[in-house]
Parts: sequence; structure tokens; C-alpha cells
Amino acid sequence: MSLITLFAFTVAYAIAVIVPGPGVAAVVARALGGGFWSAVPMVLGILAGDLIYLAFALFGLAAIAAWFGPVFIVVKWAGALYLLYIAWLFWTAKPGQEQVAARRESGWRTFVAGFALTLSNPKTIIFYLALLPTLIPLDQPLTVLGVTELVVIVSVVLMVIGLAYAGLAAAARDFFRSSTALRRLNRTASAIMATAAVLVAARE
Repeated sequence: MSLITLFAFTVAYAIAVIVPGPGVAAVVARALGGGFWSAVPMVLGILAGDLIYLAFALFGLAAIAAWFGPVFIVVKWAGALYLLYIAWLFWTAKPGQEQVAARRESGWRTFVAGFALTLSNPKTIIFYLALLPTLIPLDQPLTVLGVTELVVIVSVVLMVIGLAYAGLAAAARDFFRSSTALRRLNRTASAIMATAAVLVAARE
């Protein structure tokens, strides 16, 4: 693909990722409540979902995505319920000095939560199935190099921005050491995570 096409896609995608949404809220809440590394599986799950939608768009699978609508509804509610569960864990956590360290939660479950967030996020669906065709000439034959370039761009941009959000949230967490501050921090993370769950469940 031409450099202009790749540049336009990179800029548009970076803007889409930076704009706060359920995914950003979940990553920030996870990092606030459990530290930087606990948020990494969430970012990886979001990336996996993005790459699936990229494949849908690139290979003309928008019809399949629409056909699987009922499945995506189930995924949406499962993801929302899991986020509420994590919010409850943060809200009920008993603060102590050990709370400063990253909480040990299943990396796989966190990954699945991020994956479910992406599959049910209208912003992601609109970008890949509506906006991407205006940025990438999908009417032309796709090459292995072209697909690879897009996969690399999506992976790098999302990981950099997602981990930056997680890093900033985790750094803010490290400023707090008292039990009172940690309790407030955990409950802030809980509120953000619960908000993300509501956003996921409410969107059609």
C-alpha cells in the first residue's frame, strides 16, 4: 500500500484508540486497582478483538459479523457482567500496605474481558466496518504485504496507547500509600470499571 494510505490509516486509527471509551475506562480501572502488569492482558484482549474486526473488514466478512449478531450480544453481556464482578472486587477490597502491589487476578480472564469489550464496542465496529473502507482501497486485491502492514500498525498503535494509559494510571496509583488513599483508589477503580460495564451493556 502507498505511504499516504498507511499514514491516513495510522492517524485515523490512533485517534479512534485515544478517544476514551469502554476499553480505555477498563484499562485505566484495571491499572488503578491492580498495577500496570495486571492491565496488560486487558490491552492484549482488546488488541485480539481489533484484529478480528480488521480481518472482517479486509476480507469482506461484514455479513458474517452481522450474522453472528446474537453471539455478539451474549459476548457483550458476559463482558459487562465480568467487569461488574471486577468492580465489586475492587469496591470490597480491604486496603493495606500489600494493596500497593499489583493484585493477582487471572490474566486469562482479564484477557477475555478485554476481548469481549472490543467485540461489543460500537466504536470499534463502526471504525472497521464503516470507516476503514474509506481509508483502504478494499476494491483492489489485497497483498500479503498490505495485510501485514495493517496488522503491524494496529498492533503497535493499540499497544503503545493502551499501555500508556495503563502506565499513567499505575503511576498515579503509586503516589498513594495510606489505607484511606488506597480505599479511595480501589473504589475509584471500581466506579470506572462499573461505568465501563454499563457503557458496554447499554450500547446497541
